[in-house]
Amino acid sequence: MLSSAHSLIAALSYGAASMAMVFINKAVLMEYAYSMTLLTVQQLATALLIHAGRVMGYTKAKALSMDTAKKLLWVSLFYNANVAFALASLKGVNIPMYIAIKRLTPLAVLVAGFFSGKRRPSRQVSLSVILTGVGVIIAALGDFSFDLFGYSMALTSVFFQTMYLVLVEKSGAEDGLSSVEIMFYNSFLSLPVLMFLIIATKEFPVSLSVLLAKSSSFSFFVILTASLIMGIALNFTMFLCTIVNSALTTTIVGVLKGVGSTTLGFVLLGGVEVHALNVIGLVINTAGGVWYSYAKYQEKKKKLPKATPDVEAYRK
Repeated sequence: MLSSAHSLIAALSYGAASMAMVFINKAVLMEYAYSMTLLTVQQLATALLIHAGRVMGYTKAKALSMDTAKKLLWVSLFYNANVAFALASLKGVNIPMYIAIKRLTPLAVLVAGFFSGKRRPSRQVSLSVILTGVGVIIAALGDFSFDLFGYSMALTSVFFQTMYLVLVEKSGAEDGLSSVEIMFYNSFLSLPVLMFLIIATKEFPVSLSVLLAKSSSFSFFVILTASLIMGIALNFTMFLCTIVNSALTTTIVGVLKGVGSTTLGFVLLGGVEVHALNVIGLVINTAGGVWYSYAKYQEKKKKLPKATPDVEAYRK
């Protein structure tokens, strides 16, 4: 049985990786505007690293199975669409507002569940997610750096993240797979689509030449390398935290990470003009996120010990 120290390390690792990833991606995109190409490079690096690890015997990941790939195809596409639009939004949205908008995912999942005839959530859950939405609206009214394109990309990311969560919950396609195997299939299945998109949108080959030119700068090369490494670390620690602890723990760590990232977002990387409405809205949004985690914790306590893990643990 795993010790409490292992559980704590897994939770802290996920929180640290998740927080660091937001800031690292923001730093890269402040100098390199081709977010779709960045995602393609991240996924290519992930797939190659896991494949090399399997061939060299460093990981027990199973060989590619076409049957499993078919099951995971739509899950992977929605997952990567979420990440792609999230990266695009970071080009125009400051980090506190980005995190606030991403907290709308539970509200979107709640609405999707209502239309699909799913059992209604508790009053506490409903009120908490509504509070996060109210907080976003108030914060947006006081956001002097408001960027319509960035907000649109972030909201689109929320939509695809919702579709991803709903699909995973219904299909159970990821059952029986390790975190490393899920990472590999996500990367492998997304590459053809991403490569098509960067060509169709004419990012490529200009984006590649710009990337190579900027990589001659040591500082940019360092943050780009960090982005590739943290992209792998984030997914691995997310699933590790879920396996070692629970889905609920991963969800709560995600909320606490958001609180820390929001605070640091005001002082790191710039781009945030402080306004009373913006701060009040972010505080309300954060309170809604914490309340949501508490409400889910209360629901979890009422369930049997061996209840099916909550799909919210797969949030990024």
